[in-house]
Amino acid sequence: MGIYINRGNDGFKRYANDEYVDKTELISYVNSTIGRATMLTCVSRPRRFGKSIAAQMLYAYYDKSCDSRELFSKYKISQDKSFEQHLNKYPAIYLDITDFTTRYEGRDDIVDLMQKEIMEDIAEDYPDIVVKDNDDLMALLLRIAMKKGENFVMIIDEWDAICREAADKPSLMDKYVNFLRRMFKGGNTAKVFACVYMTGILPIKRHGTQSALNDFKEFSMTNADILAGFIGFTEPEVKSLCKKYNMDYEDMKGWYDGYSFGPDYPAVFNPNSVMEACNRHAYGNYWGRTSAFETLQRYIDLDMTGIQESLEKLLRGERQEVKALRFGFDVSSIGSDDELLTLFIHLGYLSYNVEEETVTVPNKEIRIEFVEALRGSKTHKKLSAMVKLSDRLMRATLDGDEQQVAEIVGQIHDSDAGPDFYNNEQALRSVLKLGYISAIDKYVSIQELPTGKGYADLVFIPRTGGNLPAVVVDLKWNKTEHAAIDQIKERNYPDVLKRFTDNILLVGISYDEATKQHTCKIEKLN
Repeated sequence: MGIYINRGNDGFKRYANDEYVDKTELISYVNSTIGRATMLTCVSRPRRFGKSIAAQMLYAYYDKSCDSRELFSKYKISQDKSFEQHLNKYPAIYLDITDFTTRYEGRDDIVDLMQKEIMEDIAEDYPDIVVKDNDDLMALLLRIAMKKGENFVMIIDEWDAICREAADKPSLMDKYVNFLRRMFKGGNTAKVFACVYMTGILPIKRHGTQSALNDFKEFSMTNADILAGFIGFTEPEVKSLCKKYNMDYEDMKGWYDGYSFGPDYPAVFNPNSVMEACNRHAYGNYWGRTSAFETLQRYIDLDMTGIQESLEKLLRGERQEVKALRFGFDVSSIGSDDELLTLFIHLGYLSYNVEEETVTVPNKEIRIEFVEALRGSKTHKKLSAMVKLSDRLMRATLDGDEQQVAEIVGQIHDSDAGPDFYNNEQALRSVLKLGYISAIDKYVSIQELPTGKGYADLVFIPRTGGNLPAVVVDLKWNKTEHAAIDQIKERNYPDVLKRFTDNILLVGISYDEATKQHTCKIEKLN
């Protein structure tokens, strides 16, 4: 068994032996590209969105050194008309570029070292093929293809790892691009490869000179097209998992949904987080356990002119208009708000609505990431201060400090982050949504919770495992805070929460246009 060629199907088998959500119909699409002008495919999606699983699956299907018929027999692809035609019929090469960037971190000769290793491994499998002194990988593959009369399938996972790690090394970037272009843009590409499938986080054609790689058919977070159903978990798939693991679908949706790819796939979930929640039988921020947080922190601290205003709107739960660009920029030299927001779409931190050309924070998990990033931000001091003010607001609420709550709400209203027009309860709700933003660390927040006798303005339900009280907030405009508390009681808003806890705080917050003052009343429900 080789390292890069003739790897067998063990990589995918370990996923198949676990809880594998059937995405094998992706094979049908890749089969349709074999021997055609569309033979080069690149699928970009965020970290922990199943890129490597898909790559391992494809490799197990094409690799001729193993027999994967039984492995795939229980999946949808086994019923596809192209299944037998290409099953285990190709010499297949698998490259995980992050493996090279980890082992050769900081090395400027990583491309040379990478080619040398791959060529040595392939040469062992073809001992009758002479490796010449001036050969590169493409020269060796071309000689094998010509003499053996067979084409390779190449699977490249995390193709852009070198680009992300060496963004400040233009000569290394150019060398890597030329390595890819040598194989995938030229008259010999079709002679060597039956098809190529690459995965990455960022689109393939958008790093300066890499625009030369325009023969690849791309599928991304801004243009998932016919592969939208393979980007993450779909609604039916998550409902099935929730039923199997006895998890609440609406809770799962609030935590990990929020990505949308048109009318056919209006709800797409983060697959890794869904599986973590199922396996642990608990909802939480599983994305934050990856290196993705450092990436968000780095980019969120870029000093962009209008990004603070955009983040304020997004944290209030509003949509932000964006021109999702075709990534014609280097990630190391982002120069506009639209470029930064487009990057956040590709990284999975924002969900993009193609029809409206707007973005939103997709779910609670990502909202937690934004809050944490802003809490430690050195560039966006106003937003950092706002998050810390939100921390104080929640502490004051739990402590029953009515005066402090009223004062902090007033500070948020008077800040630049407050709404432009402050003339009704909706505007007051906008302030409170931002004011309690940090509560997402320990609470599930629900806006306008239906109770049977109306809608509670804001409700905070403590996450599993804590001893915090549930909080019901009612807002009044030109009415007293006592009227807000009375309405909470009269309409029995707390009844909805009794299945979670008997420890409930009632919070009434009001604003008087005449005095320009906020007031607050807090009661503990007995």
